[in-house]
Amino acid sequence: MPKLGMEPIRRDALVKATIAEIGTSGTLDVTVSKIARRAGMSSALAHHYFGSKESMFLAAMRHVLAVYAAEVRGALAAAEGPRGRALAIIRASFAASSFRREAIGAWLNFYVLAQTVPEARRLLTLYQRRLDSNLCHALRPLAGGAADAIAAGTAAMIDGAYIREALRDDQPDGAAAAAMVEDYLDAALARAREAEEEDR
Repeated sequence: MPKLGMEPIRRDALVKATIAEIGTSGTLDVTVSKIARRAGMSSALAHHYFGSKESMFLAAMRHVLAVYAAEVRGALAAAEGPRGRALAIIRASFAASSFRREAIGAWLNFYVLAQTVPEARRLLTLYQRRLDSNLCHALRPLAGGAADAIAAGTAAMIDGAYIREALRDDQPDGAAAAAMVEDYLDAALARAREAEEEDR
């Protein structure tokens, strides 16, 4: 029988082990016993807490998304002005808590999971809508009617940086990835200003 008070600790250990196992193997084709072994417990206990491997994957997704959301909230709270808010979102997207080898592998596999599991699709859709909304809110004072398109492009650059990083072997460089997306943002804003001046 599980010890009282141990469930949150063990569930958290299993979630972190799931992220690490998916990230290390680069696939969702991992066994519950392998995840449980990494977490230091039996597969029977893992099944007791989650019921299925899919539930474990979804709990891991929620954890990754919650860590990311906390990074963005913290960055936005300290940001000044519209451009500062946009840069804060970009930099939070590549914070060390999210832009590390295991988490990058997990992110990509969650996209794969979303193709067949409705709850995974729902979670990723919520993430995308929130990212787009935050970027649009920051960019509207800077880009007016072009804000939606620039926000969509910036979000695509963020996701694209994760895909490219998944194919590399060296340590993820969050600062370099953020700088690349910031360069895109500055170029897009400059084009929007030029177009606005031409229309006058």
